[in-house]
Amino acid sequence: MNAAPTTPESPTTVDFWFDPVCPWTWLTSRWILEVAKSRPIEVSWHVMSLSVLNENRLDELLERIRVLMGEAWAPVRVLIAASLSHGPKVLEPLYTALGTRYHLEQQPKNRATLEAALWDVGLPVDLADAGDTDRYDGELRASHRRGITLVGEDVGSPIIAVPGSGAQSEPVAFFGPVVNPTPRGEEAARLWDGVLAVASAPGFYEIKRTRTAAPDFS
Repeated sequence: MNAAPTTPESPTTVDFWFDPVCPWTWLTSRWILEVAKSRPIEVSWHVMSLSVLNENRLDELLERIRVLMGEAWAPVRVLIAASLSHGPKVLEPLYTALGTRYHLEQQPKNRATLEAALWDVGLPVDLADAGDTDRYDGELRASHRRGITLVGEDVGSPIIAVPGSGAQSEPVAFFGPVVNPTPRGEEAARLWDGVLAVASAPGFYEIKRTRTAAPDFS
């Protein structure tokens, strides 16, 4: 008797909401791409906005964070405009181009950097115009709301969600993880397995340690 043919495991869709100006999100995003090399996942990228999240509590923030929240509007608006005009598949390469320039090369969060990132991925540089207008803010806020509704307002970027399984019909969603530096190889895969196991436990809310080092992009 011949053995039944085996088929590859269907990939699990991992929804990943990000704000490109956040250095901790950058580290986590590189981790999830590393996980995808050894686990059957397919990452679907979505834009969230720390500027939207904090717009009603700016007075509570440090001055440098208030400045960052002002700078953070343009990149997410451009990402939304690019996605609407060229499809959601452009989000990951454009985020990678922006994140490389913002976090690895420490380039300023201005129009010139936006144009350079658009050029990097073959998108029209005039999409940078979207950063100076609220034309796409409805779509931006809707994308942000889809992510934040899964986890609540007292978190930040990134947000990760996977489909529920078994008796759990709701998505399993969580903020983070915050990792520094980005885990690689099997270490990245083991962390994914553990995070997913913990986040899937009913009623589980939080694990946290104080951050003791600046983001390490090495």
